Amino acid sequence: MSFILPITLSAAAIAALINFWLGMRIGQVRMRDKVSVGDGGNDQLLRRMRAQANFVEFTPFVLILIAAIELATGTSMWLWAVMSVYMLGRVAHGLGMENDSVLRRIGVMATMLIMVGLAGYALYVAHFTTAKVWEISAVSVPQG
Repeated sequence: MSFILPITLSAAAIAALINFWLGMRIGQVRMRDKVSVGDGGNDQLLRRMRAQANFVEFTPFVLILIAAIELATGTSMWLWAVMSVYMLGRVAHGLGMENDSVLRRIGVMATMLIMVGLAGYALYVAHFTTAKVWEISAVSVPQG
C-alpha cells in the first residue's frame, strides 16, 4: 500500500529549490568577497546566511505539519493555498533580509501565522475529529 501526498511532495520539492537558491546567494557573496569560512565581518553575507538558517529552522516543522494534515484529512485546496503562501513568504523573507525591507516582515508574518495555524489545526484534527484512527498491528513474518 502506498500513499501519494501531492501537497507534501510539492512542498518538499519547492523547499529544496528555495534552500538551493538561498545557498547560491550565499555562494555568490563568498566568491565575490573571497570569504570561505564564517561571515568574514561581511554584513551582506551574514544576512544571507541568516536567511538560509532561518529557512532551515522553520521549514521542517511546516513540512511535517503539512504531511500529517494531508495524510489525516486528504488533499485539499486550502492546504495547497497555505503551502503556497508559506513558500512565497519564505522567498520574500530571503529577499527582504538584504536590507530589512517590508518583504522580510511579510515573510516573518506568513511563517509565524502559518506555522501556528497548522499546529492548531493538527491538534484539532488529532483530538476533535471523528476520522478513522489507523491501527498498526504486528505482522507475522514467514519463517523459512
